[in-house]
Amino acid sequence: MKAIALAPLASNNTAIIPKNMLTARNTTKQGCQRECGNLTIPYPFGIGAECALDAWFIIKCDNTYNPPKSFLETPPDLKDREIVEITETEVVIRNKIASKCYRSQVNEIPERFGDLNIVGSPFTISHTANKLTVIGCNDYAMIGVYRGNQSHETPFYYGAGCMAMCAEPDKTNEVIPGSCSGLGCCQTSIPVGLQKFKIDLYRFFENPHNKTISELQPCTYAFFAREGNFSFGGASDLTPNGTVFKRTMQGVPLVLNWAFERSASCKEAKKNTTAYVCQSNSECVESDGGKYHCSCRSGYEGNPYLEPGCTDINECAAGSNSPCSMDCINTQGSYNCSCPNGYSGDGFKSRAGCVKISENSFKDVIIVTKQRKQILQKRKNLERNSGMLLQQQISCSESVIAGMKIFTADELYRATDGFNKDRIHGKGGHGTVYKGMLSEGKLVAIKRTNIVNELELQQFINEMVILSRINHRNIVQLLGCCLETEVPLLVYEFIQNGNLFHHIHNPNEDFPITWKMRLQIASDSAGALSYLHSSSSNPIFHRDIKSSNILLDDKYRAKISDFGTSILVAIDQTHATTRLMGTFGYLDPGYFHLGQYTDKSDVYSFGVVLIELLTAQKPLRTTNEEDRSLISWFHSHMKNSQLLDIIDPQILEEGSKEEFLAIANLAMRCLNLEGKKRPAMNEVQQEIEAVRSHHLPQIITPKWPKSQEVWTEIVKYGPSPENSSSSPSELSRSFSPR
Repeated sequence: MKAIALAPLASNNTAIIPKNMLTARNTTKQGCQRECGNLTIPYPFGIGAECALDAWFIIKCDNTYNPPKSFLETPPDLKDREIVEITETEVVIRNKIASKCYRSQVNEIPERFGDLNIVGSPFTISHTANKLTVIGCNDYAMIGVYRGNQSHETPFYYGAGCMAMCAEPDKTNEVIPGSCSGLGCCQTSIPVGLQKFKIDLYRFFENPHNKTISELQPCTYAFFAREGNFSFGGASDLTPNGTVFKRTMQGVPLVLNWAFERSASCKEAKKNTTAYVCQSNSECVESDGGKYHCSCRSGYEGNPYLEPGCTDINECAAGSNSPCSMDCINTQGSYNCSCPNGYSGDGFKSRAGCVKISENSFKDVIIVTKQRKQILQKRKNLERNSGMLLQQQISCSESVIAGMKIFTADELYRATDGFNKDRIHGKGGHGTVYKGMLSEGKLVAIKRTNIVNELELQQFINEMVILSRINHRNIVQLLGCCLETEVPLLVYEFIQNGNLFHHIHNPNEDFPITWKMRLQIASDSAGALSYLHSSSSNPIFHRDIKSSNILLDDKYRAKISDFGTSILVAIDQTHATTRLMGTFGYLDPGYFHLGQYTDKSDVYSFGVVLIELLTAQKPLRTTNEEDRSLISWFHSHMKNSQLLDIIDPQILEEGSKEEFLAIANLAMRCLNLEGKKRPAMNEVQQEIEAVRSHHLPQIITPKWPKSQEVWTEIVKYGPSPENSSSSPSELSRSFSPR
């Protein structure tokens, strides 16, 4: 019988816990220093080369501090960052913060850039344990993630960003201490597998009041830190005296994952006996990014990296805390329980235990059996009620589930070959999509969502409700769902040619997306949005229109997808006031300012997609030019009559100047700052269709208000402090591009 993973002996009969690599007697190599100050140094780490596994794990114990402090010798970027904790899979260091001040008199706070480069090392920045935190007023930070492992001049893209806003700089009492939801302080998740990055800090708006933001809140701060280790101080952290800097000048705790490089799998890693580091009675555990770490097998304890490996736990030596109710026999890595003569049962405390055979034994057995049935029934009720909760929230309309199949977990498990990683069709911030085949041979896409909180559960249910109401050839069809699993599953029609973003920005030379195809895709997408806005039973605002949410079927016809953040509105309702959501680069500035989302907000996002189709440029351009915003860059070329200079060379010879100009002007009208002056989606589709049929519409050159010029400056990276605007304090300013 397999032992429960409890462990070693405590003579006072208290509960015992398996000794790990930090608490085992063989924590370090024999003859090596075990501690540096208050820090235990477990192997493969070691103080000095002779005590560490290799150069990456050498630790310098600096005795000039009292108590002494520990530092890694390599990589160079970690040599001056103190180690404060080491666990079996993590190293916690004191990380530097990024800071930038916009008033020259603030000399005591230096500008810091928050860069880190640990490429090639066993360390990666934990995306589950850390958060990006930004503190300031109308300030934002972007994480620059580098491609490759060369110098800081190599191309990079922005992996995530976060905005901290203030309604008015002299009303910092409105911010809430301890709250980091957008007012004065914001937090967001970070990308997976980071080893090299930079943090760019920018100021978004200046306030038109007499006292500018730079006078009242002159500095911006940003940093990666372990979630829960920083508490926002409210107004005191926004004062000019550098309170945040003083609190964090010694660094903030940053969690690094550490693991060893492996080949295709742990099975393959074991074949390389010279490089494989797991010792006896331990097992290889696969980690993200092609790495692995070692862990003692169940029933064993100790340091899995250090000879002689992990040792057996004697569960039977725990006295009254033994897992057996009476007789206990220890075995290697396990134990057996039994009952002596005169008793019945299996001997395990967690099960039936031992019951004395007597006149009342029959009654005792009945009591134990009844108790076990009650426990099992409670579990079944919990599973059943979890499913009923979801059904209850979609039962408001008979049409919601009328055309939708409820799949069992076994059906979808078989359809995906046990959710085999080879069946993965795509990944995103909200989950993984698998290619599956149902028993009748039909191909489907199965979305396995990453639900970790109430909000994401609501988005899952929201997507079910909305898609169940929609029937349009250019909108992805929801076939059904599964409510049995812990992680909810949605089943869609299978769209085989991926998304538009991939085809535009990673083109296939053998089968490029032509100008004619792009017009068809634009027309299909516009038609779908027009249907959502006006033709469905209740208008629907999509709220996340972008090229990666436009899928292409086998004939390269468009299908709109991802309705997790969409909203249903009443027929006579013009807008919805909501929490700020969307993707940076596609977001309507009017929605950003007022928190009111309208059908014209979808039109704005679609305008960005039109520019992508024309130029093959991303909304956030990866370039060394000052102007990284696609919108302001495009507007600048249109203003200077240089449209043909920026048309994608792939389609330049396929279309006429008049066609490009008609679509470009349509895009500019979609991007008008004044939502009411943007065309409706049915007008957008009509104009695209006119271009497709060579009946060019009368070209309407947008007349931009003065505020438009301001916006084109604001959306640049590195905005000037002269631009001014106001923003309601109740909006959250946190973004995580998907």
